[in-house]
Amino acid sequence: MELIPQLISMVPQKSTLKLRKRYRLDVRKMDQVKFELQGTYSSQQISARESQKMRIERQNSQKIIPDAHVRQMRDQKKIIPDAHVRQMRDQIIRAKAYLNLAPARNNAPIVRELRQRIRDVHRALGEATKDTELSRRAPERIRSMESTLFKASKLFNDCSAMVKKLRAMMHSTEEQLRVQKKQSMFLIQLAARSFPKGLHCLPMRLTAEYYALTPNEQEFPNKGKLDDPSLYHHAIFSDNILAAAVVVNSTVFHSKEAEKIVFHLVTDKLNYAAMRMWFLANPPGNATIQVQNIDEFTWLNSSYSPILKQLESASMKEYYLKSQYMSPDGGSTNLKHRNPKYLNMLNHLRFYLPELFPKLNKVIFLDDDVVVQRDLTALWGIDMHGKVNAAVEICGENFFRLDKYLNFSNPLIARDFDPNSCAWGYGMNIFDLQEWKKKDLTAIYHKWQNLNEDSQLVKLGSLPFGLITFYNLTHALDKSWHVLGLGYNPSVSRTDIAKAAVIHYNGNMKPWLEIGIARYKQYWTKYVKYDHIFMQQCNLGE
Repeated sequence: MELIPQLISMVPQKSTLKLRKRYRLDVRKMDQVKFELQGTYSSQQISARESQKMRIERQNSQKIIPDAHVRQMRDQKKIIPDAHVRQMRDQIIRAKAYLNLAPARNNAPIVRELRQRIRDVHRALGEATKDTELSRRAPERIRSMESTLFKASKLFNDCSAMVKKLRAMMHSTEEQLRVQKKQSMFLIQLAARSFPKGLHCLPMRLTAEYYALTPNEQEFPNKGKLDDPSLYHHAIFSDNILAAAVVVNSTVFHSKEAEKIVFHLVTDKLNYAAMRMWFLANPPGNATIQVQNIDEFTWLNSSYSPILKQLESASMKEYYLKSQYMSPDGGSTNLKHRNPKYLNMLNHLRFYLPELFPKLNKVIFLDDDVVVQRDLTALWGIDMHGKVNAAVEICGENFFRLDKYLNFSNPLIARDFDPNSCAWGYGMNIFDLQEWKKKDLTAIYHKWQNLNEDSQLVKLGSLPFGLITFYNLTHALDKSWHVLGLGYNPSVSRTDIAKAAVIHYNGNMKPWLEIGIARYKQYWTKYVKYDHIFMQQCNLGE
């Protein structure tokens, strides 16, 4: 480029002007080309960078999307366990809905195919409740059913008809479920009234053995401890030998000072000899035990106790025992509240503790359907602040409050009690008998029993009268002392059970019955002496 001006100077003048002009044009074009080249290079760089950036983002997104999909699938698996079982059940319902929409004479091929698929899925599903229990052919059956359902959806695409049919099926299913629940509850209540054959056999064997003993052999040792107020006295009222034995065995097993424990066991005339024989043959270690017959309490008669007078009335016996009520279609009659156990005075004896133990200051009351899992000695040192009863409260936000047990439409109840007051549990209570006598609570109990002669004030059972008698006189214990619900609630936390001092099988599903909740039976059975000769002879095994 620098030689061009020198060459121009050597050319004649006329030609010089032309050359200079051409030179300037060429320089201009070169500059323009250079500029365009630079711009193209820059844009190419930018495009390259953007392309590279897009490729990276695309790659990242391709990496992220599968991970997100995997996480979503995992979450779905967590939220919807056993999805295949659920899907197969749903397919059967949809197939039946299409069958109802398809008249056989008009859609014979699809009807035959749907019926065949329903049979196939039913066979593949069987009794499975989990995906792991399904047969190997289940995935194939699911795909085949989906294909058939897709065909049916093309043939029967009237959504409004399908909705109506599904609603009708849902209504029918709900009605069947309601009937089944009613029948199930009836059978559970009926089973709760029953007594296993082995538990009939055991008292008969023990009774025969008891009367073969001499009078001296029929007596329990340590009678001097029975009225000693410095010892730890426990009251148990039961006609079930096995249940009472579990309460005694579990209490002694966990006690740090078993020699200070005194059991006062009261039973009925029918089981008196058998109960004594059991504990004579199986003494409670270093603890002391007393077995009494409720019929020997001559002071407890119908002239003194209103509840005993009511229980002996013909109308009350008819209410509990008449066969017309023994039906799942008994109208509004609730079999639960017609359990003959309410006719048993042992169920109401807890309201006469000061009369039963006039020389004692405190007593721990234990139901016969509890298991003790911890030493109870600390209960005796609790400051009850002048209250009579110490118990665990059982109320939640909206349940197990007084309005569940008392009839607040009655002005007497509405005047004296707060419907939102918390209820507490019977089964493991400590009673201050001195305060009881000072406040004359037995007289208060009698008063409300007389007012409730027509059963219009409270629901049946001992708990409602306990809530009335000890209203504002109950000291709340820590919940770990007493965990309830093992006789009806299959969802009691294992952690709560493990921490509990006492677990309670309140409800119909007692651990000694076939209907007992299986996951809770282990806590009860480990205190049963299955190796006892009479237990084996009566086929009472684990």
